[in-house]
Amino acid sequence: MNLLFVGDVVGSPGRNYLREMLPGIIEAHDVDFTIINGENAAGGAGLTKDTARELFSAGADVITSGNHIWDKKEIYSAMDEDTRILRPANYPPGVPGRGSGVYVANNSTTVGVINVCGRVFSPQNLDCPFRVLDLEISKMQTMTPVIIVDFHGEASSEKIAAGWYVDGRVSALFGTHTHVQTADDIILPNRTAYITDVGMTGSYEGVIGVKKDIILKHFLTQMPVRHEVAKGRQQLCAVVSRINSSGKAESIERIFIRE
Repeated sequence: MNLLFVGDVVGSPGRNYLREMLPGIIEAHDVDFTIINGENAAGGAGLTKDTARELFSAGADVITSGNHIWDKKEIYSAMDEDTRILRPANYPPGVPGRGSGVYVANNSTTVGVINVCGRVFSPQNLDCPFRVLDLEISKMQTMTPVIIVDFHGEASSEKIAAGWYVDGRVSALFGTHTHVQTADDIILPNRTAYITDVGMTGSYEGVIGVKKDIILKHFLTQMPVRHEVAKGRQQLCAVVSRINSSGKAESIERIFIRE
């Protein structure tokens, strides 16, 4: 099967460009299953029911997220109702939603998806993502060999370590959160596809999706600022990976499109 993972979609500019570009990418790469990180899709921070519907109508099969998933409270009930929207699995018990799910791709392949957040440089007190991955992978392996992980983290070292930790136990581990696509896409020795960060889908005429003047003001003055989504020319960042019926990755390819 061919699996597509689209990096963090930021605000309406990112959603609009995704809607324009995604159908052609899915057709060109004969994609069977599409995962989109949507934690910044609503106004640059969070996800709403309407923006989730936009991502699904654009071609998403599953929406993953990260630390900003809680920024729009209306998504809490949606996460309980729609199993296709995931939040990180290593939040404490009792929070809304779920951190993993099992789905069926267009070619009838059963696909397991796990979402976790890193802890390095994170303000949240989360459970250990490595140990949570152990638990989630063990559950998934009873249902399917095709398992995809979205590791949403700040530190490249933590994501690289996680890739080595799960090599051979999952089909792919894709890093998200930093909004800058890394050039280290690789098939690890035990056939897990890996990249430290898939990148961002949104306006590159800003600072990781935010208006540049606002961020410059913050760095120059150290005063708090209110983030606003950058407008201007757009980019789409993604990876596509071919995974065989045994859950082993055969290829990984970065996709980087700019206006």
